[in-house]
Amino acid sequence: MSKFYITTPIYYVNAPPHLGHAITSVLADIVARYHRLSGKEVFFLTGTDEHGAKILRASEKAGREVSSFVVEIRESFRNLSPALNLSNDDFIYTPDKKRHWPGAQKLWQKLKEAGDIYKGKYKGLYCVGHEAFVTEKDLVGGKCADHDEKPQLIEEENYFFRLSKYTAEIKRRIESKELLILPESRRNEVLALMGEGLKDVSFSRPSQDISWGIPVPGDESQTMYVWCDALSNYISALGYGSEDETKFLKFWPADIHFIGKDILRFHAAIWPGMLLSAGLLLPRELVVTGMIQVGGRKMSKTLGNVADPFELVEHFGADAVRYYLSREVPVFDDGDFTQEKFSQAYEGNLVNGLGNYVQRISTMVRNYFDSRLEKPAEEEILKAPLKKGEVEYVSVPYFIEKIVFPEYKKTMDNLELNRASDAVFGLLKELDGYVQHYEPFHLIETDKEKTRVVLWNLAYGAVSLAWFLAPFLPQTSDKIFDIFGVVGKPQSEWNTFVVKEHKALFPRKL
Repeated sequence: MSKFYITTPIYYVNAPPHLGHAITSVLADIVARYHRLSGKEVFFLTGTDEHGAKILRASEKAGREVSSFVVEIRESFRNLSPALNLSNDDFIYTPDKKRHWPGAQKLWQKLKEAGDIYKGKYKGLYCVGHEAFVTEKDLVGGKCADHDEKPQLIEEENYFFRLSKYTAEIKRRIESKELLILPESRRNEVLALMGEGLKDVSFSRPSQDISWGIPVPGDESQTMYVWCDALSNYISALGYGSEDETKFLKFWPADIHFIGKDILRFHAAIWPGMLLSAGLLLPRELVVTGMIQVGGRKMSKTLGNVADPFELVEHFGADAVRYYLSREVPVFDDGDFTQEKFSQAYEGNLVNGLGNYVQRISTMVRNYFDSRLEKPAEEEILKAPLKKGEVEYVSVPYFIEKIVFPEYKKTMDNLELNRASDAVFGLLKELDGYVQHYEPFHLIETDKEKTRVVLWNLAYGAVSLAWFLAPFLPQTSDKIFDIFGVVGKPQSEWNTFVVKEHKALFPRKL
């Protein structure tokens, strides 16, 4: 069995999660579920980044001791998994001295052994919001554009990582697509950065200024730079640096790191540099998602313009939130969220679309055929064609196999999740057209046998929708399988449908 290792970013715990965190986790979960359905052994990781200056400042502002402050917010991020029905296999957090620190410190030692850690003085502008040093050209009106704050001027003695040494090799890996970056625009952005030449980066901060973090091995007067610490989570969670590295040897390198565009530079430059220095394999793919905006601005805890995913789930359900984030928001581009847009998508596509279709078909099967349908003979199935445009007429199974599935697989494999979802809801539109064409609610009055064939096709279509939607809307998919009596059955055994009475898949919201 082939392996597949996928990660979200580990989220920064200066405030509880918002919808911007939820989208990255949901998209990663959809891909993880898809690869499990494809028969791969999947390891799906998420977690929290809890060290650094921004955390200290947030805890002080809240009047809290930092260690208890991060635990509370960590749990809110951990609770995203059951709330959004995420299938992650693990949850890592950076203050974990047993699981995370050994891997982070081993990686530091590997960089040092390679001659890539040295001590020097640094003077520069530090953006606490980004936990990164910035330059004047990164600022707008003297302020960070994302956080609307002036950076701090810092002068101190730190350890540095010789990132400049790896510019050419990182660039070669990206150009050859050994390290694939999606979308292409983000790949070009990174290559432009490489063209300028990577600079060595400050890799520690004085412990007297930043005590909340991992001590530098052999020098506790310094704390490891938050990104050096955080990026190592991807291997520490697999047991790197522990007594048993079996899981690391099995699953590394990562097949996909899902990240937001604001942390692309760290993942496309610093992380590959660290891995090359340590003699470790690079991840295969960086998938850079867009941002959810509110009023044209990035949704940000720092700015306070956030949407609460827990409130949306409580009111609409997890699958409704997953639907919106995976279809109504572009994967690679920024999308805009409003309560009105969300409600319109819920009512239009889930209540009146998918939910209504399943309700209509299941009700007709129960009412006309005592809840049971047997698969017609092949020649009978072909007598109940699905209308495709104004020219071609094909059966439902044929249409799904020859037209819908190839498009679905291609788009899922290319991580075009919006288009894959479009293909599924395009099938729903075709099935609705089939109902309108044959009108089984009238046909039953004159031709019961033909109605039986029509409804078997429509029930097959409903179960196929559930199969395609399994990575996207897992709870809804399971409900549809249960309604039509095919739980646990492979597609080849969708011969008999025994239909149950059920509640609405998506209740109307006033």
